[in-house]
Formats: sequence, structure tokens, C-alpha cells
Amino acid sequence: MRAGLVVVAALVLAGCSGGAGLTAIGTTSAKPPAPPAKLTATPFDGTKGVTVNTPVILTAVGGTVRDIKLVDAGGKAVEGVAAPDRASWTNSAPLDFGQTYTYSGEAVNADGKATPLHGSFTTVAPGTLIRGSLNLDDGATVGVAAPIVLQFAGHVDEKARAAVEKALTVKSDQGDVGAWGWLPDNDQGSRVHYRTQEYWKAGSKVSVAANLYGVPLGADNYGKANLTLGFTIGRSQIVRADVNSHRMTVIRDGATVATYEASMGSGASQDRVTRSGTHIVTEKWQDKDMSNPPYYEHAHERWAVRISNNGEFIHANPNTVGEQGNSNVTHGCVNLSTADAQAYFGTAMYGDPVEVTGSDVALSAADGDLYDWAMTWAAWQGLSALR
Repeated sequence: MRAGLVVVAALVLAGCSGGAGLTAIGTTSAKPPAPPAKLTATPFDGTKGVTVNTPVILTAVGGTVRDIKLVDAGGKAVEGVAAPDRASWTNSAPLDFGQTYTYSGEAVNADGKATPLHGSFTTVAPGTLIRGSLNLDDGATVGVAAPIVLQFAGHVDEKARAAVEKALTVKSDQGDVGAWGWLPDNDQGSRVHYRTQEYWKAGSKVSVAANLYGVPLGADNYGKANLTLGFTIGRSQIVRADVNSHRMTVIRDGATVATYEASMGSGASQDRVTRSGTHIVTEKWQDKDMSNPPYYEHAHERWAVRISNNGEFIHANPNTVGEQGNSNVTHGCVNLSTADAQAYFGTAMYGDPVEVTGSDVALSAADGDLYDWAMTWAAWQGLSALR
């Protein structure tokens, strides 16, 4: 009997051992509450002078956004979108100048508890809104040397030009490489041109986006509107006119398709020399009234293709047929017979390059607005505000 009691006692003691490490049946550990989410905003509450292209971003730190609203002083809502993970919200519609905007919303944590946020900011009131325009029509087909010209209806301060360039994009489906270059202001205002390193590849599809709205242009002036453009590069047609051989050759898609006898600018004076360098076809007329005082005024010329703003054309001139192919007697233009000029006229397209060689005067800035190809690629890159 005594031995049995000892065994029972031992069993009782064994059943009670380690009691401090046991969890009572039917109880669970409590889950700590999720930390509150925090909603932050840019621009900050109370900010003044916000540019209208500044994105409004509401961000939930440690949670997701909910019930975001952005309204102007009149209660008009500004559209916006939340990120896929709903961790932030950004406006998708532009802001207006000189407006006070109010934002509100909530940041929701993992437990569904919301932290509210509200605030306001004021956008800048501009001095002048300056419009830009592009030289090409949407959907146009142009030649392989065609520049893209962005003309402003006012002056763009030099310190603002880098910001303007950052707002410009050019995309070519054939990978054409180019750069923007600022040329001296003209009567309208500032201008920036886009030129490719080599001629555009034939058939390239090109798209241009100029996100100018709200871009500071200096002196409290801002860009007025965004611009977009899409165009196509046509066949490759390169004209080569040699002053010494008195010939003009047309090369289309790598093959010579025509060679014409020509007479070019006389070397009798520097202002009559046909400039050497790459010109660009810009306009053409079946009939053109031309004047070049003191040499002549109101001369009626046919099948005229402008290749420079300094007055150089390729056109028919029956009066110089005897000199075409053997001597240069013109006042700077490339003269062809009437039949040859008409044949070439029908093939000429805006943006075609006309490469003149052999004269002792080079095409330069003094010869008009489109002298983009008169510069080396390195010199052209030096005209960029982002250099």
C-alpha cells in the first residue's frame, strides 16, 4: 500500500510539472492594432505661386487613398486617377492659372481606420501666355531634310530654354537621331528647330509632342497650350547642283533619275553667287513674280521652286538656255530650260535637300531662316540649351 501511494504521488507531481510554460485551454494571443496611415500632399497646404503643370499628388503612407477630391474655388472638380495599388492619387486634368485649389481625402490603414487630410494651394497668375506653332501640317508628307520648326509668338528667355526643350519630344519609328537648336529671334519671337544628324530615313513615321502649357518662359510669361504633330517622311530625293560642271542631278531613293543642264549664279559679284551648302525646298509656284534690285524687278518666271529665303530658286529661264550647261550668268538662282524645270517641279517636295557645290560663298545665317544644314552636326548640337 505504501509503495502504491508513492507511485500515485509521483504521477500527480509529473502532471503538474512545467506549469509556467502552458497556455490555458480556450485562450488566444491578442493581435496588435495596425498603425494609422498617413496622407501627405504636394503641393503642401498653403503653397502659393504653384505652376499649372505641377502634378498634384496625394500619397498614403502605410495604407491606401480613399475619397480624394480636388476642386477649384468655384467647386469644379479636377479629374485624377489613383495608382494601381491605390497608394497615391494624381490629377489627370490640367490646373488653371490664378486659381485656389482645395484637396481632401483619407488614408486608410490595414484595419480600415481612416486618417483625413485637407488643404489648399494657389496657382501662379501669368503675365502673358505665349503660343507656339509648328511649321508642318498634321499628317503631312515631307522630304528627308525637313526641319521641325517651333515658332513662339514672343520672346523665350535664355534661362528658360532648357525647360522648354525638356518639354519637347520627337519620336521616329526608324530611330532617326536629331537635336533641337535655338536660332536667333525673328520678327515673331523666339524659335527652336529640330534637325536630324543625317537625313531622315525614307518612310519614317514621326510624332512630335510639345508640352508647353504652363512652362515658364521668363518675365512672368508661360506657355499657352500643348502641341502635337504627326507626319511622314516621303521618298528620298536629293538634288545636287554643281556650279563648275553646270549640271543639276536628281537622285531618288539612291538612283539617279535625271540630269539637267543648268546655269547658276555669276561670280561677277558676291551677291550673285549661288551659295554652296545644303539648301531646303520650302515652296513652289507654277508662276512667280521675282524682283532682285538693282538687277531686275517683276520678272515673270515659271516652275519656280524656292530653296532658300535669300531669293535662290530653281526655275525655268528660256533666256539663259544658251548658257545652261556651259557657263554661269544668273543672279543666284539655278536656271533650267522650261521643259526641264517643269519636269523637276512636279517631283519637288517641302523638305527636299538641294546640295550646291563649287562656289566660293557658303550658305549661312545671312541667307534666311532655314540654314539648318549649313552647320556641322557638332555645331548644331551646340545650339541646344541642354548642351
